Amino acid sequence: MYKENIISAGLKTSYDNFYVGKDEKWRLLSAKYKALNIIEVCNKKKFTKVLEVGAGDGSILKYLNEANFSAEVHAIEISQSGVDQIEKKKISNLKSVQVFDGYRIPFEDNEFELVILSHVLEHVEFERMLLREIKRVSEYVVIEVPRDYRYGVDQRMKHFLSYGHINMYTPTSLRFLVQSEGFEVLADKISLIEPEVTKFNTFINRKKTRTLINSLRIDAEFWLKNILIKMGGKRRLEKFASAYTVLLRRTKGSDILS
Repeated sequence: MYKENIISAGLKTSYDNFYVGKDEKWRLLSAKYKALNIIEVCNKKKFTKVLEVGAGDGSILKYLNEANFSAEVHAIEISQSGVDQIEKKKISNLKSVQVFDGYRIPFEDNEFELVILSHVLEHVEFERMLLREIKRVSEYVVIEVPRDYRYGVDQRMKHFLSYGHINMYTPTSLRFLVQSEGFEVLADKISLIEPEVTKFNTFINRKKTRTLINSLRIDAEFWLKNILIKMGGKRRLEKFASAYTVLLRRTKGSDILS
């Protein structure tokens, strides 16, 4: 089924030093809301043994640890720089962290209660292969993806490829993908970018001038979107969504991997 070093060399190289000495505050801020989405979609359940696949620099695990989300967590990541940053965070309930090849999860069948795959699938060349490995090691999985897809998005390919997004999803297309791979949807959440995150991205990352008017405009846009969503329901929510989080369970008989 597998080939040696199946992940493209160029993709692997691009992440080797990705987490070295930059964007730490940005990743921590973004991770705070990703962790909240995970906790909410799991209905605040406490777990015993959880694995994060593509754990990055460990920022999500840091917040989940603070929330006592699981008694024991493990992490795998394709970049050594990410593993190094995870180890530096001294996460108290982290039992193991290691580099993996992007597809072969180095654990036994049904070893985990839950797998977390947050903002990873959009980077994966062969997402069905990874989903089948996740299904092998855990009955439950939480997946979160950004909603990058918009009409005319192909005109912005350079922008998305610059940070490794090679797949795009809508809530509907993600549900189709996971259900076609033998998962059932138990709960989901559609979320907007919080004003705190937008302000950091605007004024710190993009270095635009911070003014009271600019700051209030961001707050007003968030408020207006929420009003329109309440008027338009879930369909409108999907239109404005910035991320989609879903809790899945492996369906019976789906352990036969095609």
